[in-house]
Amino acid sequence: MLELKDISYVVGQKEILKDINLTLADRFVAITGPNGSGKSTLAKIIAGIVAPTSGKIFLDGEDITDWSVTDRARAGISFAFQQPVRFKGITVKDLISLAAGKSTNISEACNYLSEVGLCAKDYINREVDGSLSGGELKRIEIAMINARGTKVSVFDEPEAGIDLWSFNNLIKVFEKMYERTQGMIIIISHQERILNIADKIVVLANGGVAEYGAKDEIFPKLMDVHAGCRYTSDKA
Repeated sequence: MLELKDISYVVGQKEILKDINLTLADRFVAITGPNGSGKSTLAKIIAGIVAPTSGKIFLDGEDITDWSVTDRARAGISFAFQQPVRFKGITVKDLISLAAGKSTNISEACNYLSEVGLCAKDYINREVDGSLSGGELKRIEIAMINARGTKVSVFDEPEAGIDLWSFNNLIKVFEKMYERTQGMIIIISHQERILNIADKIVVLANGGVAEYGAKDEIFPKLMDVHAGCRYTSDKA
């Protein structure tokens, strides 16, 4: 269970997040809202990439507010960037092994790559560098998070850059990931098909929680207002 208590984040005079209070404990949690509403900032605060200006974060009842990214990763929190990081000199197989925390054999690594729609033999020995497209990097990062099998996996717009790969396959990856790890998956997304698999949906607007509840309650509201019509936001 992840608890966020009175989380705020201020940059200069701009209040990006204000008094966020959430208790997250479901299988799939989607965080959505208009651009500039603080979604990615909140995801990075959960992962420890950004420190909140005020407030507390608890993982299974333990205060992790002051923990580093490394400490949170060891405790079981994974984060997939909207724009994945490149690692020159490291092969795809090496990266998956590092993520898994063990030496991963070719067969295991190939399984993870196949799940995200990549032909394993074409990628297993490639370096994670500038020769890979953004979409390829995104899929490799999803495979890496899948290999980690952590208790909390945070994805910042995982659908970005994979237009040619069906959303159905992406959703299947998340479902298999949950079956394997039984860990919570938090997804930042605007996509209806991803929001529609969520158990709970958080809607952020103007740095605060505008709505939070079960998918069956929140999703129809989002479809009615087409997100931007009702939830306005200052650009951050």
